[in-house]
Amino acid sequence: MQKDLTEGPIFKNLILFAIPMTLTNLLQQCYNLADTMIVGRFIGDEALAAVGSAYALMTFLTSILLGLSLGSASLIANYFGRSDYKSLRRTVASSFMIIGMLSIVLTIFAIVFIDWIIRVLNTPEEIVLMIKEYLFYIFLGLIGVFLTNYFSCLLRSVGDSVTPLVFLAISAVMNIALDLYFIISLDMGIAGAAIATIISQYFAGIALFIVTVTRNRNLIPSFSEIRMWRGDAKTVLSYSVLTSAQQSVMNFGILMVQGLVNSFGVTVMAAFAAGVKIDSFAYLPLQDFGNAYSFFISQNSGKGLRERVKKGTKTAVAISVSFGLIISLAVNVFARTLISIFFSDANEAILDAGVGYLRMEGSFYALIGILMLCYGYFRADGKPSVSLLLTVISLGLRVAISYAFAPLLGYAIIWLSIPVGWALADLTGFILYMKKNRKA
Repeated sequence: MQKDLTEGPIFKNLILFAIPMTLTNLLQQCYNLADTMIVGRFIGDEALAAVGSAYALMTFLTSILLGLSLGSASLIANYFGRSDYKSLRRTVASSFMIIGMLSIVLTIFAIVFIDWIIRVLNTPEEIVLMIKEYLFYIFLGLIGVFLTNYFSCLLRSVGDSVTPLVFLAISAVMNIALDLYFIISLDMGIAGAAIATIISQYFAGIALFIVTVTRNRNLIPSFSEIRMWRGDAKTVLSYSVLTSAQQSVMNFGILMVQGLVNSFGVTVMAAFAAGVKIDSFAYLPLQDFGNAYSFFISQNSGKGLRERVKKGTKTAVAISVSFGLIISLAVNVFARTLISIFFSDANEAILDAGVGYLRMEGSFYALIGILMLCYGYFRADGKPSVSLLLTVISLGLRVAISYAFAPLLGYAIIWLSIPVGWALADLTGFILYMKKNRKA
Protein backbone atom coordinates (compact mmCIF):
# COMPACT_ATOMS: atom_id res chain seq x y z
CA MET A 1 0.00 0.00 0.00
CA GLN A 2 1.78 3.12 -1.29
CA LYS A 3 1.40 6.31 0.78
CA ASP A 4 2.07 9.93 -0.15
CA LEU A 5 3.95 11.56 2.77
CA THR A 6 3.65 15.04 1.26
CA GLU A 7 0.08 15.45 2.51
CA GLY A 8 -1.74 15.22 5.83
CA PRO A 9 -0.68 15.90 9.45
CA ILE A 10 3.08 15.58 9.90
CA PHE A 11 3.13 14.06 13.40
CA LYS A 12 0.58 11.39 12.52
CA ASN A 13 2.25 10.56 9.19
CA LEU A 14 5.69 10.18 10.75
CA ILE A 15 4.48 8.01 13.60
CA LEU A 16 2.23 5.76 11.52
CA PHE A 17 4.94 5.32 8.88
CA ALA A 18 7.72 4.71 11.43
CA ILE A 19 5.92 2.16 13.65
CA PRO A 20 5.78 -0.65 11.03
CA MET A 21 9.42 0.05 10.10
CA THR A 22 10.43 -0.26 13.75
CA LEU A 23 8.45 -3.44 14.26
CA THR A 24 9.91 -4.89 11.04
CA ASN A 25 13.49 -4.30 12.10
CA LEU A 26 12.83 -5.46 15.65
CA LEU A 27 11.68 -8.72 14.12
CA GLN A 28 14.74 -8.76 11.87
CA GLN A 29 16.91 -8.44 14.97
CA CYS A 30 15.15 -11.56 16.23
CA TYR A 31 17.20 -13.59 13.75
CA ASN A 32 20.40 -13.11 15.72
CA LEU A 33 18.73 -12.63 19.10
CA ALA A 34 17.07 -16.03 18.80
CA ASP A 35 20.44 -17.57 17.89
CA THR A 36 22.06 -15.85 20.85
CA MET A 37 19.49 -16.81 23.48
CA ILE A 38 19.03 -20.41 22.35
CA VAL A 39 22.75 -20.96 21.78
CA GLY A 40 23.62 -19.45 25.18
CA ARG A 41 21.10 -21.60 27.05
CA PHE A 42 21.43 -24.91 25.16
CA ILE A 43 25.05 -24.99 23.95
CA GLY A 44 27.02 -22.81 26.40
CA ASP A 45 28.96 -19.61 27.11
CA GLU A 46 31.67 -20.29 24.50
CA ALA A 47 29.05 -20.75 21.79
CA LEU A 48 27.38 -17.52 22.95
CA ALA A 49 30.71 -15.69 22.68
CA ALA A 50 31.17 -17.09 19.15
CA VAL A 51 27.71 -16.00 17.98
CA GLY A 52 28.17 -12.59 19.62
CA SER A 53 31.50 -12.03 17.91
CA ALA A 54 30.03 -13.14 14.58
CA TYR A 55 27.12 -10.72 15.08
CA ALA A 56 29.41 -7.69 14.84
CA LEU A 57 30.85 -9.00 11.58
CA MET A 58 27.45 -9.92 10.15
CA THR A 59 26.11 -6.49 11.07
CA PHE A 60 29.04 -4.91 9.20
CA LEU A 61 28.40 -6.95 6.04
CA THR A 62 24.65 -6.39 6.23
CA SER A 63 25.25 -2.65 6.64
CA ILE A 64 26.98 -2.53 3.26
CA LEU A 65 23.91 -3.97 1.53
CA LEU A 66 21.50 -1.94 3.66
CA GLY A 67 23.39 1.27 2.93
CA LEU A 68 23.30 0.64 -0.82
CA SER A 69 19.56 -0.07 -0.60
CA LEU A 70 18.84 3.01 1.53
CA GLY A 71 20.80 5.26 -0.83
CA SER A 72 18.90 4.13 -3.91
CA ALA A 73 15.60 4.23 -1.97
CA SER A 74 16.15 7.91 -1.09
CA LEU A 75 16.49 8.68 -4.77
CA ILE A 76 13.41 6.58 -5.61
CA ALA A 77 11.38 8.39 -2.90
CA ASN A 78 12.37 11.71 -4.45
CA TYR A 79 11.12 10.58 -7.87
CA PHE A 80 7.93 9.26 -6.25
CA GLY A 81 7.32 12.68 -4.65
CA ARG A 82 7.66 14.25 -8.10
CA SER A 83 5.46 11.52 -9.71
CA ASP A 84 8.33 10.89 -12.15
CA TYR A 85 7.68 7.16 -12.64
CA LYS A 86 9.92 6.77 -15.69
CA SER A 87 13.00 7.87 -13.76
CA LEU A 88 11.82 5.82 -10.78
CA ARG A 89 11.62 2.58 -12.80
CA ARG A 90 14.97 3.15 -14.48
CA THR A 91 16.51 3.75 -11.06
CA VAL A 92 14.98 0.49 -9.79
CA ALA A 93 16.48 -1.40 -12.75
CA SER A 94 19.97 0.08 -12.32
CA SER A 95 20.08 -0.14 -8.53
CA PHE A 96 18.85 -3.76 -8.41
CA MET A 97 21.55 -4.89 -10.84
CA ILE A 98 24.31 -2.90 -9.13
CA ILE A 99 23.49 -3.99 -5.58
CA GLY A 100 22.74 -7.57 -6.65
CA MET A 101 26.14 -7.95 -8.31
CA LEU A 102 27.90 -6.42 -5.31
CA SER A 103 26.12 -8.83 -2.96
CA ILE A 104 27.41 -11.78 -5.00
CA VAL A 105 30.97 -10.40 -4.89
CA LEU A 106 30.66 -9.82 -1.14
CA THR A 107 29.50 -13.40 -0.58
CA ILE A 108 32.44 -14.85 -2.53
CA PHE A 109 34.94 -12.59 -0.77
CA ALA A 110 33.64 -13.45 2.70
CA ILE A 111 33.78 -17.21 2.10
CA VAL A 112 37.23 -17.17 0.46
CA PHE A 113 38.78 -15.04 3.22
CA ILE A 114 36.92 -16.52 6.19
CA ASP A 115 40.11 -17.63 8.00
CA TRP A 116 41.72 -14.20 7.62
CA ILE A 117 38.54 -12.52 8.89
CA ILE A 118 38.53 -14.69 12.01
CA ARG A 119 42.19 -13.83 12.72
CA VAL A 120 41.51 -10.10 12.33
CA LEU A 121 38.78 -10.40 14.97
CA ASN A 122 41.35 -11.62 17.54
CA THR A 123 39.15 -14.65 18.12
CA PRO A 124 40.25 -16.73 21.14
CA GLU A 125 41.66 -20.11 20.04
CA GLU A 126 39.05 -22.12 21.94
CA ILE A 127 36.17 -20.82 19.79
CA VAL A 128 37.85 -20.50 16.35
CA LEU A 129 36.36 -23.70 14.89
CA MET A 130 32.94 -22.84 16.30
CA ILE A 131 32.83 -19.34 14.85
CA LYS A 132 34.16 -20.55 11.47
CA GLU A 133 31.37 -23.09 11.17
CA TYR A 134 28.77 -20.48 12.09
CA LEU A 135 30.11 -17.82 9.73
CA PHE A 136 30.37 -20.15 6.72
CA TYR A 137 26.63 -20.74 6.71
CA ILE A 138 25.81 -17.12 7.57
CA PHE A 139 27.84 -15.91 4.58
CA LEU A 140 25.77 -18.15 2.30
CA GLY A 141 22.74 -16.11 3.39
CA LEU A 142 24.02 -12.73 2.17
CA ILE A 143 21.98 -12.89 -1.05
CA GLY A 144 18.87 -13.35 1.11
CA VAL A 145 19.93 -10.32 3.16
CA PHE A 146 20.24 -8.30 -0.06
CA LEU A 147 16.77 -9.28 -1.30
CA THR A 148 15.15 -8.55 2.06
CA ASN A 149 16.77 -5.14 2.50
CA TYR A 150 16.40 -4.03 -1.11
CA PHE A 151 12.69 -4.72 -1.45
CA SER A 152 11.93 -3.49 2.08
CA CYS A 153 13.62 -0.16 1.27
CA LEU A 154 11.95 0.04 -2.14
CA LEU A 155 8.47 -0.41 -0.64
CA ARG A 156 9.19 2.09 2.15
CA SER A 157 10.40 4.68 -0.37
CA VAL A 158 6.85 4.83 -1.74
CA GLY A 159 5.26 4.92 1.70
CA ASP A 160 4.57 1.21 2.27
CA SER A 161 6.10 0.17 5.58
CA VAL A 162 3.44 -2.46 6.37
CA THR A 163 4.24 -5.14 3.76
CA PRO A 164 7.84 -5.65 4.96
CA LEU A 165 6.48 -5.97 8.51
CA VAL A 166 4.15 -8.82 7.55
CA PHE A 167 6.80 -10.95 5.89
CA LEU A 168 9.51 -10.25 8.46
CA ALA A 169 7.06 -11.31 11.18
CA ILE A 170 6.51 -14.65 9.45
CA SER A 171 10.25 -14.98 8.88
CA ALA A 172 11.09 -14.26 12.54
CA VAL A 173 8.68 -16.91 13.81
CA MET A 174 10.12 -19.36 11.28
CA ASN A 175 13.65 -18.57 12.46
CA ILE A 176 12.86 -19.24 16.13
CA ALA A 177 11.01 -22.49 15.32
CA LEU A 178 13.88 -23.73 13.14
CA ASP A 179 16.44 -22.72 15.80
CA LEU A 180 14.70 -24.84 18.40
CA TYR A 181 14.24 -27.76 15.99
CA PHE A 182 17.81 -27.80 14.63
CA ILE A 183 19.56 -27.19 17.97
CA ILE A 184 17.40 -29.12 20.45
CA SER A 185 15.74 -31.84 18.36
CA LEU A 186 18.47 -32.52 15.77
CA ASP A 187 21.43 -31.52 17.98
CA MET A 188 23.08 -29.65 15.08
CA GLY A 189 24.88 -27.23 17.41
CA ILE A 190 25.92 -23.79 16.28
CA ALA A 191 25.56 -24.73 12.59
CA GLY A 192 21.85 -25.31 13.21
CA ALA A 193 21.43 -21.74 14.44
CA ALA A 194 23.11 -20.36 11.31
CA ILE A 195 21.10 -22.57 8.91
CA ALA A 196 17.84 -21.56 10.60
CA THR A 197 18.76 -17.91 10.10
CA ILE A 198 19.60 -18.13 6.40
CA ILE A 199 16.49 -20.19 5.55
CA SER A 200 14.35 -17.50 7.21
CA GLN A 201 16.21 -14.68 5.45
CA TYR A 202 15.76 -16.23 2.01
CA PHE A 203 12.07 -16.76 2.69
CA ALA A 204 11.59 -13.06 3.55
CA GLY A 205 13.62 -11.82 0.59
CA ILE A 206 11.92 -14.00 -2.02
CA ALA A 207 8.44 -13.30 -0.60
CA LEU A 208 9.01 -9.51 -0.72
CA PHE A 209 10.31 -9.79 -4.28
CA ILE A 210 7.17 -11.66 -5.39
CA VAL A 211 4.82 -9.21 -3.66
CA THR A 212 6.61 -6.17 -5.11
CA VAL A 213 6.49 -7.54 -8.65
CA THR A 214 2.84 -8.63 -8.49
CA ARG A 215 1.27 -5.74 -6.53
CA ASN A 216 3.36 -2.67 -7.41
CA ARG A 217 3.52 -2.64 -11.18
CA ASN A 218 4.24 1.11 -11.33
CA LEU A 219 7.59 0.41 -9.62
CA ILE A 220 8.67 -2.45 -11.88
CA PRO A 221 10.66 -1.70 -15.06
CA SER A 222 9.26 -2.94 -18.37
CA PHE A 223 11.38 -5.33 -20.47
CA SER A 224 12.76 -2.39 -22.45
CA GLU A 225 13.76 -0.63 -19.19
CA ILE A 226 15.59 -3.61 -17.67
CA ARG A 227 19.18 -2.61 -18.33
CA MET A 228 21.94 -0.61 -16.74
CA TRP A 229 21.10 3.02 -17.54
CA ARG A 230 24.41 4.87 -17.55
CA GLY A 231 23.12 8.21 -16.23
CA ASP A 232 20.82 6.61 -13.68
CA ALA A 233 23.50 4.14 -12.58
CA LYS A 234 25.88 7.03 -11.95
CA THR A 235 23.26 8.82 -9.83
CA VAL A 236 22.43 5.62 -7.94
CA LEU A 237 26.11 5.05 -7.19
CA SER A 238 26.57 8.63 -5.99
CA TYR A 239 23.76 8.13 -3.46
CA SER A 240 24.23 4.47 -2.63
CA VAL A 241 27.99 4.16 -2.31
CA LEU A 242 28.29 7.04 0.14
CA THR A 243 25.29 5.82 2.15
CA SER A 244 26.77 2.32 2.16
CA ALA A 245 30.13 3.77 3.21
CA GLN A 246 28.40 5.59 6.06
CA GLN A 247 26.65 2.42 7.21
CA SER A 248 29.70 0.20 6.78
CA VAL A 249 32.15 2.66 8.38
CA MET A 250 29.81 2.80 11.38
CA ASN A 251 29.79 -0.98 11.67
CA PHE A 252 33.46 -1.36 10.77
CA GLY A 253 34.22 0.83 13.76
CA ILE A 254 32.05 -1.45 15.88
CA LEU A 255 33.91 -4.43 14.40
CA MET A 256 37.24 -2.88 15.43
CA VAL A 257 35.87 -2.38 18.93
CA GLN A 258 34.78 -6.05 18.91
CA GLY A 259 38.39 -7.01 18.22
CA LEU A 260 39.52 -4.99 21.24
CA VAL A 261 36.77 -6.50 23.40
CA ASN A 262 37.92 -9.98 22.36
CA SER A 263 41.36 -9.24 23.78
CA PHE A 264 39.81 -9.08 27.29
CA GLY A 265 38.71 -12.72 27.13
CA VAL A 266 35.55 -14.81 26.89
CA THR A 267 33.87 -13.28 29.99
CA VAL A 268 33.92 -9.75 28.59
CA MET A 269 33.07 -11.07 25.10
CA ALA A 270 29.95 -12.81 26.44
CA ALA A 271 28.89 -9.70 28.40
CA PHE A 272 29.44 -7.50 25.36
CA ALA A 273 27.52 -9.96 23.14
CA ALA A 274 24.49 -9.82 25.43
CA GLY A 275 24.77 -6.06 25.96
CA VAL A 276 24.98 -5.30 22.25
CA LYS A 277 21.87 -7.35 21.53
CA ILE A 278 19.90 -5.40 24.14
CA ASP A 279 21.44 -2.18 22.91
CA SER A 280 20.47 -2.87 19.31
CA PHE A 281 16.88 -3.49 20.37
CA ALA A 282 16.81 -0.44 22.63
CA TYR A 283 17.82 2.18 20.09
CA LEU A 284 16.55 0.44 16.95
CA PRO A 285 13.29 2.49 17.09
CA LEU A 286 15.42 5.64 17.00
CA GLN A 287 17.35 4.35 14.00
CA ASP A 288 14.18 3.39 12.16
CA PHE A 289 12.53 6.69 13.01
CA GLY A 290 15.54 8.40 11.44
CA ASN A 291 15.03 6.33 8.27
CA ALA A 292 11.29 7.10 8.24
CA TYR A 293 12.09 10.80 8.63
CA SER A 294 14.54 10.48 5.71
CA PHE A 295 11.85 9.11 3.38
CA PHE A 296 9.53 11.92 4.56
CA ILE A 297 12.20 14.50 3.67
CA SER A 298 12.90 12.85 0.28
CA GLN A 299 9.27 12.86 -0.82
CA ASN A 300 8.60 16.41 0.37
CA SER A 301 11.86 17.78 -1.07
CA GLY A 302 11.02 16.14 -4.39
CA LYS A 303 7.76 18.09 -4.38
CA GLY A 304 9.47 21.34 -3.31
CA LEU A 305 7.63 21.65 0.04
CA ARG A 306 10.38 23.47 1.96
CA GLU A 307 8.23 24.71 4.86
CA ARG A 308 6.78 21.24 5.40
CA VAL A 309 10.34 19.88 5.55
CA LYS A 310 11.23 22.40 8.30
CA LYS A 311 8.11 21.62 10.33
CA GLY A 312 8.75 17.90 9.91
CA THR A 313 12.31 18.33 11.22
CA LYS A 314 11.16 20.10 14.39
CA THR A 315 8.51 17.43 15.00
CA ALA A 316 11.02 14.61 14.40
CA VAL A 317 13.55 16.04 16.88
CA ALA A 318 10.90 16.35 19.60
CA ILE A 319 9.71 12.77 19.08
CA SER A 320 13.21 11.29 18.92
CA VAL A 321 14.58 13.03 22.02
CA SER A 322 11.50 12.18 24.09
CA PHE A 323 11.61 8.54 23.11
CA GLY A 324 15.36 8.34 23.69
CA LEU A 325 14.98 9.57 27.26
CA ILE A 326 12.22 7.04 27.98
CA ILE A 327 14.32 4.15 26.63
CA SER A 328 17.35 5.26 28.67
CA LEU A 329 15.30 5.23 31.86
CA ALA A 330 13.93 1.75 31.17
CA VAL A 331 17.34 0.26 30.31
CA ASN A 332 18.94 1.68 33.45
CA VAL A 333 16.19 0.34 35.71
CA PHE A 334 16.10 -3.16 34.20
CA ALA A 335 19.76 -3.54 33.18
CA ARG A 336 20.58 -6.63 35.28
CA THR A 337 17.34 -8.39 34.40
CA LEU A 338 17.91 -7.77 30.71
CA ILE A 339 21.48 -9.11 30.76
CA SER A 340 20.49 -12.21 32.75
CA ILE A 341 18.01 -13.24 30.01
CA PHE A 342 20.91 -14.57 27.96
CA PHE A 343 22.38 -16.95 30.56
CA SER A 344 20.96 -20.08 32.18
CA ASP A 345 23.46 -19.84 35.07
CA ALA A 346 24.09 -16.32 36.30
CA ASN A 347 27.83 -15.69 36.09
CA GLU A 348 28.36 -12.61 38.26
CA ALA A 349 31.44 -11.43 36.35
CA ILE A 350 29.53 -11.51 33.06
CA LEU A 351 26.46 -9.87 34.61
CA ASP A 352 28.52 -7.05 36.16
CA ALA A 353 30.34 -6.31 32.90
CA GLY A 354 27.08 -6.36 30.91
CA VAL A 355 25.21 -4.14 33.38
CA GLY A 356 28.10 -1.67 33.36
CA TYR A 357 27.89 -1.49 29.58
CA LEU A 358 24.14 -0.87 29.52
CA ARG A 359 24.10 1.77 32.25
CA MET A 360 27.07 3.73 30.95
CA GLU A 361 26.15 3.70 27.27
CA GLY A 362 22.38 3.36 27.63
CA SER A 363 21.96 6.63 29.51
CA PHE A 364 22.50 8.63 26.32
CA TYR A 365 20.09 7.24 23.74
CA ALA A 366 18.73 10.72 23.01
CA LEU A 367 22.14 11.54 21.52
CA ILE A 368 22.03 8.68 19.03
CA GLY A 369 18.41 9.58 18.24
CA ILE A 370 19.54 13.03 17.08
CA LEU A 371 22.45 11.49 15.16
CA MET A 372 20.07 9.17 13.28
CA LEU A 373 17.97 12.19 12.28
CA CYS A 374 21.11 13.90 11.00
CA TYR A 375 21.95 10.84 8.90
CA GLY A 376 18.41 10.75 7.50
CA TYR A 377 18.26 14.47 6.76
CA PHE A 378 21.54 14.77 4.86
CA ARG A 379 20.94 11.53 2.94
CA ALA A 380 17.51 12.78 1.80
CA ASP A 381 18.96 16.21 1.02
CA GLY A 382 21.35 14.65 -1.50
CA LYS A 383 24.40 15.03 0.75
CA PRO A 384 25.23 11.50 1.93
CA SER A 385 28.85 12.62 2.25
CA VAL A 386 27.85 14.62 5.34
CA SER A 387 26.30 11.50 6.90
CA LEU A 388 29.58 9.72 6.20
CA LEU A 389 31.52 12.56 7.86
CA LEU A 390 29.35 12.37 11.00
CA THR A 391 29.87 8.61 11.16
CA VAL A 392 33.64 8.98 10.86
CA ILE A 393 33.60 11.52 13.68
CA SER A 394 31.40 9.36 15.93
CA LEU A 395 33.12 6.03 15.33
CA GLY A 396 36.60 7.46 14.86
CA LEU A 397 36.52 9.07 18.28
CA ARG A 398 35.07 5.91 19.81
CA VAL A 399 37.80 3.69 18.34
CA ALA A 400 40.57 6.17 19.18
CA ILE A 401 39.52 6.49 22.84
CA SER A 402 39.04 2.72 23.19
CA TYR A 403 42.41 1.71 21.76
CA ALA A 404 44.28 4.53 23.49
CA PHE A 405 42.93 4.04 27.01
CA ALA A 406 41.25 0.63 27.41
CA PRO A 407 44.53 -1.34 27.57
CA LEU A 408 45.59 0.89 30.49
CA LEU A 409 42.30 1.64 32.28
CA GLY A 410 40.17 -1.41 31.48
CA TYR A 411 37.27 -2.34 29.22
CA ALA A 412 34.85 0.17 30.85
CA ILE A 413 36.54 2.89 28.77
CA ILE A 414 35.16 1.17 25.66
CA TRP A 415 31.64 1.64 27.03
CA LEU A 416 32.29 5.33 27.89
CA SER A 417 33.69 6.13 24.43
CA ILE A 418 30.31 5.48 22.75
CA PRO A 419 28.26 8.49 24.01
CA VAL A 420 31.33 10.75 23.69
CA GLY A 421 31.45 9.96 19.97
CA TRP A 422 27.70 10.51 19.58
CA ALA A 423 27.90 13.92 21.26
CA LEU A 424 30.64 15.27 19.01
CA ALA A 425 28.90 14.01 15.86
CA ASP A 426 25.59 15.61 16.99
CA LEU A 427 27.31 18.96 17.52
CA THR A 428 28.88 18.79 14.05
CA GLY A 429 25.56 17.82 12.44
CA PHE A 430 23.72 20.68 14.15
CA ILE A 431 26.30 23.24 12.97
CA LEU A 432 26.11 21.97 9.36
CA TYR A 433 22.30 21.92 9.43
CA MET A 434 22.09 25.51 10.70
CA LYS A 435 24.68 26.64 8.16
CA LYS A 436 22.76 25.03 5.31
CA ASN A 437 19.37 26.46 6.36
CA ARG A 438 20.73 29.98 6.84
CA LYS A 439 21.71 29.92 3.17
CA ALA A 440 18.31 28.56 2.05
